[in-house]
Amino acid sequence: MDDLKDRVRAALARLSLPDGGDLVSRDMIRALNAENGAVRFVIEAPSAEIAKQMEPLRAAAEETARNVPGVTSASVVLSAPTAQKAPPQMKVGGHAKQQEGPMRPPGVKALIAVGSGKGGVGKSTVASNLAVALRRAGKTVGLLDADIHGPSQPRMFGLTKRAASPDGKTIIPLEAHGVKVMSIGSMLDERKAVVWRGPMLMGALQQMMMQVEWGALDVMVVDLPPGTGDVQLSLCQKSEVTGALVVSTPQDVALLDARKALDAFETLKTPVLGLIENMAVFVCPNCGHESHIFGTGGVAAEAEEIGVPLLAQLPIDLETRLGGDSGQPVALGEGPMAEAYAGLARRLIDGGIV
Repeated sequence: MDDLKDRVRAALARLSLPDGGDLVSRDMIRALNAENGAVRFVIEAPSAEIAKQMEPLRAAAEETARNVPGVTSASVVLSAPTAQKAPPQMKVGGHAKQQEGPMRPPGVKALIAVGSGKGGVGKSTVASNLAVALRRAGKTVGLLDADIHGPSQPRMFGLTKRAASPDGKTIIPLEAHGVKVMSIGSMLDERKAVVWRGPMLMGALQQMMMQVEWGALDVMVVDLPPGTGDVQLSLCQKSEVTGALVVSTPQDVALLDARKALDAFETLKTPVLGLIENMAVFVCPNCGHESHIFGTGGVAAEAEEIGVPLLAQLPIDLETRLGGDSGQPVALGEGPMAEAYAGLARRLIDGGIV
């Protein structure tokens, strides 16, 4: 019977379609069966609407099959693919509904905000590596990328999938290196700009805080946008932030803005856990010479003046940059930078913050 089926296919291949090709080359034949000379098959149309117009073709195909030597009868039916229900889609952003109670997931024990006065000082790099270091220290960790206009955590954690919403109401966070990660960058095309005003930013922040299945976490690290805008205001007023870390480079221009960030946290009654000096020094990999490209001592002096700890002084480091670009934070490995982030995590744990 296989030989008969082949001869029927060959005959159908000679039946040209009005818009080009034939039933076989266009892969429209389904369930071809030939038993005792009785031939049956289905022609699958691209859509139900097109199927309604294909009755002449169905009749011609049936007649063609019936005329093949060895065929005693032929029966052909038309079908079209069943429209599948699209998975529910969650609208991202929009005006936030009034949130009753604190805007903080119930399973999160501590919430640490990582902020900076200006962009480009390595705040997101510090946030990602701190999250990994806390996880390596045995804590359950979530990382919320609240830098909605410039999300970078998906790239830093090597996340390429989109966050799923099985019911259109809740979001399942992505996970990498043992850290649960939520970012607007995992909901939208990374090449598209997020051109949103305050109310939409607040809607997105509230969604990522309260509509994500975070589960039980010892700590959530929040990567804030630079500056002192709407996101900082809403987070600190509504989320019962445990404390904030402020990242700055040593030069005066960065410190001017860092002071504004410190003042904002004080105004919002959010405890500042300490300062982190990033890009403190460049050590030449060839000769070992130390160059203080952005100056020296500025962050340490600021920390002493305002009476908060200087929690870390991190150098400019090639491995840190490579790790961030490749989705493998430097805190995952061994060496001086991994040890520095492990020490930062240990200070927070020993201090009872996490």
